[in-house]
Amino acid sequence: MSKKLTVVQMVPEMEEGGVEGETLDFAVFLARHGHNSIVISGGGRMVQELEQGGCRHVLWPHVGEKNFRCLKYIGRLKRFLQKERVDILHLRSRLPAWIGYLAWKSLPASGRPGLITTFHGFYSVNFYSAIMTKGELVIAVSHTVADHIGKNYQIDASRIRLVHGGFDTSFFDPEAVAPERIENLRHQWQLGTEPVILLPGRLTQWKGQEVFIDSLALLKDQPFTALCVGDVTENSSFSQKLRDQIQSLGLTDRVLLVGHCSDMPTALMLADLVVSASSTEPEAFGKVAIEAMAMGKPVVATAHGGSLETVKDGETGWLVPPGNPQAMAKAIACALEHREKLPEMGDKGRRWVSEHFTAASMCRKTLDVYRELDERHGLPKG
Repeated sequence: MSKKLTVVQMVPEMEEGGVEGETLDFAVFLARHGHNSIVISGGGRMVQELEQGGCRHVLWPHVGEKNFRCLKYIGRLKRFLQKERVDILHLRSRLPAWIGYLAWKSLPASGRPGLITTFHGFYSVNFYSAIMTKGELVIAVSHTVADHIGKNYQIDASRIRLVHGGFDTSFFDPEAVAPERIENLRHQWQLGTEPVILLPGRLTQWKGQEVFIDSLALLKDQPFTALCVGDVTENSSFSQKLRDQIQSLGLTDRVLLVGHCSDMPTALMLADLVVSASSTEPEAFGKVAIEAMAMGKPVVATAHGGSLETVKDGETGWLVPPGNPQAMAKAIACALEHREKLPEMGDKGRRWVSEHFTAASMCRKTLDVYRELDERHGLPKG
């Protein structure tokens, strides 16, 4: 029988986003397979789901803030790793990674857990970001990210492991979404019969909402309702900037900031087309695209980063140059003009991601990395 591991994952918070989603998926996977699954974070919406999945959450306020008060967590983590007899410490974000690495390094070499870091993004190349290369094994979430690591850091390629992200097949399943859920959300968002274009993601310049809105201003002669899904309170100044942009372009009744949505499968089912518009920097992997395709929806995505690996241009969606509203408008117009073909593209996308990008596959591959490192350590624990 395989050894049961005690695993600690560290992230700044468990609020929303791709990193948090993968942390949750994998933590629950570990718990369901009998491992002692622990997540340390500053808290957030996902904590309840984490605990309901059989995991343990340890709340350390401000663990992801760039503040000297974080230094107190180095000694606390050192003691925690010893007390819990942790086998694997998995660091998924830069500031918690510094805390984790310094705590790990302060332990006797013979008493250290295996150390894993994951590059979830194209971090700015500097000393601060280099902490993500300090794992004994380093996970890259896409080929593009693996290339970024190799190009910008002095790291032996033999330490890098590729593990694509994935979607939860039981959660993102069109057949599991009851019609009343769709109608309730349609009523909540006051949608009519026009085609629905959906852009999910945090409201930040990086996610490309401004480019998206500019592209829609070029399509005023087309019928549509566009929804930007994401917490409007997290970055209130940017949210207001988007509202002002929408108003100035005469799109007040056609582009809506609907806020956070806790039922993304239903939100995706409402959509005819889903957009991933990351502009100022690429998505390292991009879960929006695969989750949309999992729900049978075609995607318009910017042609850089992980989208180049997940979206098949002309088959499961359209790839457009980043930061280019004209190109995005052209792709959206093509989708709206050939709306009858969208279900067929959606079916192709669903088959594609079901074969290549499931959470189950991501979890198995990550556990394989853990096993590899734990066997290398060869330390009897627990």
